[in-house]
Amino acid sequence: MPLNRLVIYAGNVEETARFYEKQFGFAVTRQSGDRIVELVAQNGGASLLLHPAAKGQRGGQSVIKLVFDVEDVEAFCRRSQENGLAFGPIHGADGYQFANTKDPCQNSVSVSSRAFRKTD
Repeated sequence: MPLNRLVIYAGNVEETARFYEKQFGFAVTRQSGDRIVELVAQNGGASLLLHPAAKGQRGGQSVIKLVFDVEDVEAFCRRSQENGLAFGPIHGADGYQFANTKDPCQNSVSVSSRAFRKTD
């Protein structure tokens, strides 16, 4: 059974939708009368559902990190910087690289080339 959707509780749904649309290429879809905004991945992968956060809900308190597969982490981070999104340092791991940032709700977001690493 595949995982197809993730819910993000957003303090500012519109700002969060623009972030994922601009920085990661999601298409924003809305249904009339629905308070959830759906972000559809254009190249496959799970959709993100943005749900308005409750008044007492604090942002960035999750233990989940969204990881986006990119072949060239350095190039992606450079383009992101040009679009106004700064990533932290690029880390090298077991045959791949990754870098971290936060979305407008302070959720952890990472780009990683792990999916493209060469294995023996």
